[in-house]
Amino acid sequence: MNINYDYYRIFYHVAKSKSFTQAAVRLFSNQPNVTRAIKNLEISLGCVLFIRSRHGVTLTPEGQKLFEHIKIAFEHIEAGENEIASSKSMQQGAITIGSSDIALRCMLLPVLKEYRTLYPGIRIKVSNYSTPQALSALKDGLVDIATVTLHTDVPLPLKSTVIKTIEETAVCSSAFSELSGKEISLAEIAEYPLISLGEHTKTHEFYSEFFMEHGAIFSPTVEAATADQILPLVANDLGIGFVPTQYIEQLKNNTGIYKLKLKEEIPKRNICLIKRTDISLSLAAKKLEEMILSI
Repeated sequence: MNINYDYYRIFYHVAKSKSFTQAAVRLFSNQPNVTRAIKNLEISLGCVLFIRSRHGVTLTPEGQKLFEHIKIAFEHIEAGENEIASSKSMQQGAITIGSSDIALRCMLLPVLKEYRTLYPGIRIKVSNYSTPQALSALKDGLVDIATVTLHTDVPLPLKSTVIKTIEETAVCSSAFSELSGKEISLAEIAEYPLISLGEHTKTHEFYSEFFMEHGAIFSPTVEAATADQILPLVANDLGIGFVPTQYIEQLKNNTGIYKLKLKEEIPKRNICLIKRTDISLSLAAKKLEEMILSI
């Protein structure tokens, strides 16, 4: 049966809106044209498709059967059109991310690599922040999303989603090799020079609380600006540091770096994705969010 495709398109919109007038508006046409098309379709199919009344139109049993098939076809067509439109819009654009060192190295980098492969036209800007700085930048609209280490809740309108947990370990250089191979307490470690991020960071806060819970004082003698600086500072005999276990695993040559065995277990920390709930993400940011959440 060779029936004009436009007749089916008009039928779909009339059935969906239950009105010839509203269908005409959606189709950028007029009511006489819509009425004529439906009449031609009914003649071609040999049945009545709509029951007309003052309140609009309803489908006949034959019309309902036809609509069930037509609806599937048109929804597939619309989905295809939307997918192509989305694909085109991902050919260009930009996304800004605020990330802590640990979140970047332990989670975000491989995601960005895949994202860049899929969407080479999207410009990516990653700003290095401590967790408080990243949350502040997100509130101020300087970044689209943030990835940080976190062990507390975030205030509205921010929303935090845990992506993965990380384990951390204490490390030292050969200058403190007498500590290697034996179980030591936080109180003992506190007697040695310690390396940490600044006191206004969540990492400093985390270890201060950890030491305090076990009756020790966390008082670093060397302050690093970023988490990535801690291992080089440790390697150069400046003190004992705490780093994600993944940092040690990523070292091609960890000669001179010793993992220490603590009596107390370091609590695991979360790497979280943070976003604002009062602002919609751009398509580029939403795609990255979906990839991060799928880890």
